[in-house]
Amino acid sequence: MFLGFHSHLVVSLSPCLFLTLPPPHLPPPSATVNYCLASKAKTCSECLQTGIGCAYCPDENFDGPRCDLENNIIARGCGAAAVITAQSSKMIDSVSLQLISLRSQVSPQKVTMSFLPGEEKLVNVEVFAPTKGPLDLYILMDFSNSMADDLDNLKKMGNELASLVGNLSDDYTIGFGKFVDKVIEPQTDMRPSKLSQPWPNSDPPFSFQNVIKLTSELSDFTNKLQKERISGNLDAPEGGFDAILQAAVCRDKIGWRDHSTHLLVFSTESAFHYEADGANVLSGILPRNDEQCHLDANDKYTEDIKQDYPSIPTLVRLLGKHNIIPIFAVTNHSYTYYKKLQEYFPIAEVGLLQEDSANILTSLLCVFLFFAVAVDNRSIRSKMSIRAEEKPKAFETQFLTTSGNVGKFMMKLTAQRLSGEQPVCQMRSDEKSGTMKVKPTTFNAGVNVEASVLCPVCDCEKVETQINKAARCYGNGDLVCGKCQCHDDWLGSFCNCSSADSAKSTSQCIAPGEKEPCSGRGDCMACGTCVCYNPEQFEGPYCQYDKTQCPRHGGFLCNDRGSCVMNQCTCAEGWEGPACECPKSNQTCMDSKGGVCNGRGACVCGRCICQSSGLELTSTCEPNFLAQLQVCEATRSCVQCQTWKTGEKKEDEKCKLCPFQSYTVSELKESDKVLDSCSFRDEDDDCTYYYTVDNAKDPAGNSFDVQVLEKKECPPASLLWLLPLLLFLLLLLALLLLCCWKYCACCKSCFQSCLALLPCCRRGRMVGFKEDEYLLRQSLLTSDHLDTPMVRTGPPKGTDVVRWKVTDNVHRAPMHPQFPVSLRLNRLFSENLSRPESRDAEQLRKEVADNLNEVYKQIPGAQKVQKTSFRMQRNAGKRQDYTVMDTVLSAPRASYPDIVKLTEKNVQSGNVRDLKVVPGYYTVATDREATGAVEFQEGVESVDVHVPLFVKDEDDDKKQLQVEAIDVPLGIAEIGKRLVNITIIKEHASSVFSFLQPAYTYSRQDGVANIPISREIIEDGRTQVTYRTRDLTAKDKKDYVTVEGDLTYGPGETQKTVPVRLLELGEKDGLLEDKQVKQFVMDLSNPRQGAKLGRYPRTTVTISDQPEKNIGFINQKASSPTGYLPAPGNPNAKATGPRNIHLNWDPPPGNPMGYKVKYWIYGDPEKDAQVLDVKTPQAELTNLYPYCDYEMRVCGYNAMGDGYETDVVTCQTLEDGPGEPGRLAFNVISPTVTQVSWAEPAETNGNITAYEVIYTPIDDEMKPVGAAKKVKIDNPKKRMLLIENLQSAQTYQYKVRAKNSVGWGPFRDATINLASQPARPLSIPIIPDVPIVDAEAGDEYDSYLMYSNEVMKSPTGSKTPSVSGDGWKHVKLVGSNLDLRKVSWKKRVDVIPSRHSTDTEASSDEAPHPSSTQTRVPGEDHSIRPADRQTGSYHVSLCHPSDARLSPGVPDTPSRLVFSALGPTALKVSWQEPHCEKDIMGYCVLYQLLNGGEVKRINVTNPAENSVIIQDLLPNHSYLFKVKAQSQEGWGPEREGVITIESAVDPKSPLSPMPGSPFTLSTPSAPGPLVFTALSPDSLQLSWDKPRKPNGDILGYVVTCEQLHGGGDVRSFQVNGDSAETSLTVPNLTENVPYKFKVQARTTQGFGPEREGIITIESQDGSKMNPSDGVFFPIHLHIDNNWSFIADGMMMTTSQHTETSGMMTQITKEVVQRSVMGGTTVTKKMFYES
Repeated sequence: MFLGFHSHLVVSLSPCLFLTLPPPHLPPPSATVNYCLASKAKTCSECLQTGIGCAYCPDENFDGPRCDLENNIIARGCGAAAVITAQSSKMIDSVSLQLISLRSQVSPQKVTMSFLPGEEKLVNVEVFAPTKGPLDLYILMDFSNSMADDLDNLKKMGNELASLVGNLSDDYTIGFGKFVDKVIEPQTDMRPSKLSQPWPNSDPPFSFQNVIKLTSELSDFTNKLQKERISGNLDAPEGGFDAILQAAVCRDKIGWRDHSTHLLVFSTESAFHYEADGANVLSGILPRNDEQCHLDANDKYTEDIKQDYPSIPTLVRLLGKHNIIPIFAVTNHSYTYYKKLQEYFPIAEVGLLQEDSANILTSLLCVFLFFAVAVDNRSIRSKMSIRAEEKPKAFETQFLTTSGNVGKFMMKLTAQRLSGEQPVCQMRSDEKSGTMKVKPTTFNAGVNVEASVLCPVCDCEKVETQINKAARCYGNGDLVCGKCQCHDDWLGSFCNCSSADSAKSTSQCIAPGEKEPCSGRGDCMACGTCVCYNPEQFEGPYCQYDKTQCPRHGGFLCNDRGSCVMNQCTCAEGWEGPACECPKSNQTCMDSKGGVCNGRGACVCGRCICQSSGLELTSTCEPNFLAQLQVCEATRSCVQCQTWKTGEKKEDEKCKLCPFQSYTVSELKESDKVLDSCSFRDEDDDCTYYYTVDNAKDPAGNSFDVQVLEKKECPPASLLWLLPLLLFLLLLLALLLLCCWKYCACCKSCFQSCLALLPCCRRGRMVGFKEDEYLLRQSLLTSDHLDTPMVRTGPPKGTDVVRWKVTDNVHRAPMHPQFPVSLRLNRLFSENLSRPESRDAEQLRKEVADNLNEVYKQIPGAQKVQKTSFRMQRNAGKRQDYTVMDTVLSAPRASYPDIVKLTEKNVQSGNVRDLKVVPGYYTVATDREATGAVEFQEGVESVDVHVPLFVKDEDDDKKQLQVEAIDVPLGIAEIGKRLVNITIIKEHASSVFSFLQPAYTYSRQDGVANIPISREIIEDGRTQVTYRTRDLTAKDKKDYVTVEGDLTYGPGETQKTVPVRLLELGEKDGLLEDKQVKQFVMDLSNPRQGAKLGRYPRTTVTISDQPEKNIGFINQKASSPTGYLPAPGNPNAKATGPRNIHLNWDPPPGNPMGYKVKYWIYGDPEKDAQVLDVKTPQAELTNLYPYCDYEMRVCGYNAMGDGYETDVVTCQTLEDGPGEPGRLAFNVISPTVTQVSWAEPAETNGNITAYEVIYTPIDDEMKPVGAAKKVKIDNPKKRMLLIENLQSAQTYQYKVRAKNSVGWGPFRDATINLASQPARPLSIPIIPDVPIVDAEAGDEYDSYLMYSNEVMKSPTGSKTPSVSGDGWKHVKLVGSNLDLRKVSWKKRVDVIPSRHSTDTEASSDEAPHPSSTQTRVPGEDHSIRPADRQTGSYHVSLCHPSDARLSPGVPDTPSRLVFSALGPTALKVSWQEPHCEKDIMGYCVLYQLLNGGEVKRINVTNPAENSVIIQDLLPNHSYLFKVKAQSQEGWGPEREGVITIESAVDPKSPLSPMPGSPFTLSTPSAPGPLVFTALSPDSLQLSWDKPRKPNGDILGYVVTCEQLHGGGDVRSFQVNGDSAETSLTVPNLTENVPYKFKVQARTTQGFGPEREGIITIESQDGSKMNPSDGVFFPIHLHIDNNWSFIADGMMMTTSQHTETSGMMTQITKEVVQRSVMGGTTVTKKMFYES
């Protein structure tokens, strides 16, 4: 088995490279384990095959381990001549390089080598690449219709192309091929007219054709190219991979030459199909590509409809094998996809083309700068990689560069000793020998290395060398290689003991001097043989040796460099000594000059034993200069006393103790030739002396050789007389400076004017505030900020950034810390950003939040940013048209400095993570201080500082702020006017507006709530105030009509009333016993003309649905508010953990006895809230759900009862680790390919950020039998993985786990053997957007993970494709424009099962009809339902065009019906408001038993109502419901639906349900949902499921088809049979025409209700045919299906939410697998359509 592309080294080559060969082999590395001895080889051959260095002793008198290292065997007494060893071989065939040749060459050409197991050898390779070597250029072009103008441009460039190729090489050929895609649906339009000519003036479609074989005749190339015409296909991705593979493997057909550089230019503007991407599954093409050449006589590819596309790993391998470099010349539509593809090739490049390929030559030239053979140093050699191809499994390669010429490469080839646990000699022959090719990637020529593992067989084991019945074996055995091999029934080392001898004597097992048999460490067996209890510890004929009792060194047995044998250490190679503590090498004794122990000692056991010396020496007997302050300092005093009789040792006694004797010379040696050169000043005469120090020539004598320069250097005569002169000059200079300072103080302005005349002394730039002070009146303020101008004077060139700060002088009590942050984004402001609800603002707001949250999460306790808005700021220099972003960050107050630093750091870099910002501008504020920066660009003289004013109610009457310019961190400007004062005068109010009380209650029966607003007059006059209502639990246009406006009070007016209209209670709410309290609030704001807001600027209005006497305590509080506690103030909630929230508040006035805290999950009704009673103004909420939004209210209570509640406070708990993913499901593609998918964890406990998949081959005992492969998927939406090249018939264990911000969760695992599973059915495609990984790729492809959506979601090939964004439109499950490639067909797949839940809601868009004579209103939404009754069913509503036949102003059909079971006899019927050009006035609901009976009518007069509640229904009876809407123009068409509430009933009373029994909804008698499969633009396949509960036995079905808006005949089809799933092919349809289909079951009791569906097959732009090769046929599915709809209804509890969510995963996947490929997933709230 050969493995290609394993070891390679990317290097840089020069034009000419040469080769030499290293020594024949390397010695084995020093090992810590003696593998020869550890092998316990029983035979000579087995010993030699253990590894290199192993030897065998055949001496029959040898007593010891016969298999060991050669030195060890000889040391134990084996004769050196008798030792048997093995040697490998090497043979080299080499021809010198011809440097004048024009072809690439390598040397040597062939190397034949054998290796002992574990042996390493080196091979040196030389490579020569000519300056302008041979070049083969093959152009492979996309011939789909969208490339028509590209082909025209290429035809015009024949001469230019010739010139380009001629510049690249003197010996070139050029060829041309074309491709489109497989000629089969869905890739190609298979209508006969389109097969002959898909576009005007085009050729028939084809897969690949070699048009022009590689040729050097450019004129012939140009002439043939002129004859080519464009072709076309259907879908956007093209079949280029088929073409690339054929161009690579069809060597002779294409014309590739042996010694040339092969370049393949692949030109397209579309993405690519690849193996198992799903397209071929739809076509029924399942066999893998066989990688063979399949070109016919016309050079056309013949196997396109028989084989799948090749995979990416296949292309990488084959292009490398055939030395072909791909160059992808693509347009901007698909550039990013090919850039990703480029990463998988060793050498490849991507060039960007214009839309019409007009720049193809320029693009190719740019690419050839790196890939041509002669363009300076940027040639192909700059990216060359040396590789070993077809390497046998037993070998490992590693590439090294030699120390010489950069063109030489050294390959280290190693034969492994073991493959896993298997000795290499036991491997198959093809795994341990073979011919590998070592070559540069782009060369054909290479070094053929024939390598084989040598498994020697000893000659002494041959039959002719054996001594049969040898005397030494007592005639009972054969002497083989010095060892007795006993015959049967004979034992012992010399075969002298019969196994049949039963008289065993233990005396033979007692060693001399011992008393116990086998030394008490084993059992005595026959013939005195000891079998040791623990052979790993005890050994010897009497078990007398303990393997743990050998000498130790450093605490390690045998120094961990040998093995303990017979109580002696057997050392590994290179070690010796009793405990293997001594290395044989003297490397550890080498001194700095390469000598041994510096010539001053002996190397003993790896250490230097130095001679005695007066100096401290190193471990290699060199002077330890570091310890003696360098050699100069160590010898200084001795040199002074010996040469000059001076210094600290000038006394004879001390000088005689010096360890060396110096001497004088007339000239010193050069410093680089001695140990050190020294110079010092002699203190006695102030002269400098010089000397050198070197190692002594005779180490036995002096320690050093010290030479002293005989003459000192002494200074000239003294210059002390200069000192008084210098002092006098200094005093004179000081006096002059004093005079200048005095003069400047008197004539400062004159002095500055004079200095300004000098260019070097002119004043620089100055920045500062324009004004000194601002005086503001609080009542006239329209903003909480003041734009304070700052100006710059001086030269306007350059940029200056000024930092500023402001601090409030009035501090309020500590509140929840919030930090307003402002940044200037690096994007222009648009009008859409000023509208918060616009799409642009919403997208930018999300981008800002994502990036800021990621940055500020470094701040401990920081929450997510909120209240993000966008604005412009005038007077901002050249940036005033840029967007200023304002947001609010919540964090601990103490983190303010950290937030400022972090903000400034990111702003300076111009990036807040991925958000581009303008450097030089930011503001960070609190409720009492702010810091920021502004930027003066070049030429800008004035900018505004956006200063917060911190306006608060507790401000002083005269509030003063001081804004300070701190510094200029960027620029050269100086700060001039540093401070500006802002004074805010708080005028005494002339009027005070307030509600009379904080809460009111009004009866809904009153029809209006008159809310009084009072005015307290302080100074009479005219004044105004603004009022506005806001929803709480009461909703606008449902419970009341919102109002807003201004109230104007004239002189003397003290009170006005605002009427609010109250709406009637809807019937659905009227029948509910436990109704939610309906409340809204009214706020006062913006008082004018000197007024202010008073005690109650807000009031809460409660709408009572009962008479006044039944209102209860709420009304009592309203009428007497002083007896009840007001709401607590400043409630603040903070999550303290995944399941904990801390809530605190300010106590209300009065004496509360305690507090009640209500908390509930966001979205649940408040009536289901849990209540916590506490005595202090804080509460700890526990046992909550992780990462869940909660809502809270607090009220105090006293003897009067509960007080007023606070507004709702929201808080989200922190994240926790995720649960395990949902059950794994497998789509078996083939025995070696599977698609594994999984569901999101039921408990995500946060935002899932990644998944990890681990798959491991295992045996029947669940134990691993191979390496585990791990794949990380960073996109949490991609919960599928396609795994290729698994081992056939091998069982694998798959494990998947999820990750959120907390970490990884537990694994979900499953085990499957693909060979035992059925292969994928024809109708199940591979879903796009799936990661793909190659299981067999090995270590080199560990990171080979590619998402199929990177290909499948590619743009179309059209110049003006009707798609936007990054590819195809993401087709939702709802809505039209379903893509043909995303429609899946017949059979359902194995999906993730779920927990069962009672079906409580169903939906219907159309009622079943007893007969086909009833008319249907067209243009309705329709549904698709999986037929799995047990797990519930699901509704998807699809958009549709409205019916043009309706009169203007008449309502359309209500969009859908949704039934929610409230009990076994009660039902809620809901619908969606229909489209209508005029206002809807009301609705009418009709219902009756399906089998006849009284028709009951319910009128809904409130247009805001879209549901009714119906009670007293009969259980297990089907009802027909009809809903229609009314406008001024009349009633619209009806929406019908049939539903049954199934429930257990009392056997004695069939109309009475059992109390407490479960109930569910069903539509039992209609056929299953209609599923449409587009086969072509004029035909489709219709399939449906068998009715779940048919009325009688099914005989067949009747299908009718007619055009939706009339015209054409009604076509009927008879379908016989009662299979679970039935299908029908309908031909001869017309494009762009909507059709209505009806399906009825024919039973023994007659015809059942109909299932109806509407479908339109449209071309891309709605025309007959769009002139683009990328035409596809989106299917507008309008399918009227009557089926159940599971959702979390209003009456479901929290636990039912979880069950529904768990079930949702299965239902969503089933819909995707059955009906739509690549559709979006469905949210947990099934009411939503997404």
